[in-house]
Amino acid sequence: MSPVSGRLPDFPWDRLEPYKATAAAHADGIVDLSVGTPVDPVPELIQRALADASDRPGYPTVWGTAGLRDALAGWCERRLGATGMAHRNVLPVLGSKEFVAWLPTQLGLGPGDRVAHPRLAYPTYEVGARLARAEPVVYDTPAGLDPDGVRLLWLNSPSNPTGRVLGKDELAGAVAWAREHGVLLVSDECYLELGWEADPVSVLHPEVCGGTYEGIVAVHSLSKRSNLAGYRAAFVAGDAAVLGELLQIRKHGGMMVPAPVQAATVAALGDDAHVAEQRERYAARRAALRTALTGRGFRVEHSEASLYLWATRDEPCWDTVGDLAELGVLVAPGDFYGTAGERFVRVALTATDERVAAAVRRLSA
Repeated sequence: MSPVSGRLPDFPWDRLEPYKATAAAHADGIVDLSVGTPVDPVPELIQRALADASDRPGYPTVWGTAGLRDALAGWCERRLGATGMAHRNVLPVLGSKEFVAWLPTQLGLGPGDRVAHPRLAYPTYEVGARLARAEPVVYDTPAGLDPDGVRLLWLNSPSNPTGRVLGKDELAGAVAWAREHGVLLVSDECYLELGWEADPVSVLHPEVCGGTYEGIVAVHSLSKRSNLAGYRAAFVAGDAAVLGELLQIRKHGGMMVPAPVQAATVAALGDDAHVAEQRERYAARRAALRTALTGRGFRVEHSEASLYLWATRDEPCWDTVGDLAELGVLVAPGDFYGTAGERFVRVALTATDERVAAAVRRLSA
């Protein structure tokens, strides 16, 4: 057994391959609603910014250009309601998954330390803890968590996979708990601009953090809101002391966002029109899929935000995956996200209008 395979879980998506093959054999082709990868075009103004910055032969900086840091801080103030954001409060990263996976290691966590994450959660929280040889622990609410040994507390609102949104009081309670016990709180907010039946709030909002970023960091991504998954454009914001330490580590590791991507990020954060247009696409797909799923006997829980419908027919999730694969529709089994998801599937909104329409026809037949 290799050192890596001995401490990491199997890559979950490999288990879905036989079902993908079944779905792909459908006469009208597969409708892949499993992985939430964007399929719509990168907005023209972002493509243009990337192209205009393509002649950059020198190394970029880990902390980013002044223009990028202005854009990150300004967006946090304008969109999240954060106050007093300065350059030291923001840091660009190479996609949010990289940050999530390597944060425990970069924080110096190891054996004897615990990393807490929600019971139903993005698998990379656990993977990041295991890469650092720390112990991953799950929680239902931070208040019910034994603080002994906990060094890092992950929040995720809106949630992947459930789409659940934590309210201001819940977020403020988590911040208070983390500060009381000297635990770093990191909030994964990558779906914050995709609220449907709720208006997601950031931990950086003054009504949540009390106007100070001490002990808190928020993670944001442009993958979903701007279709930039292929650009690996993301950033973190919050406690200047924490980000300063991470900056030094990332400088040593050469973890630099490419200069053209930095320029594209500035353009993306400066334009709200393309975000509204993309939201309309997802809203229409969400409405169509939700109606088709409920008409076929599914119950949709939470899902008030994000790019997924968290659905169940009160049966084992792999039975549901197999049944839908026979229709040529591929979805993600809920147990990818923890044992609490064993009777759910996650249905992504990230397929073209034509493919979503095909899925709706098949589900409604």
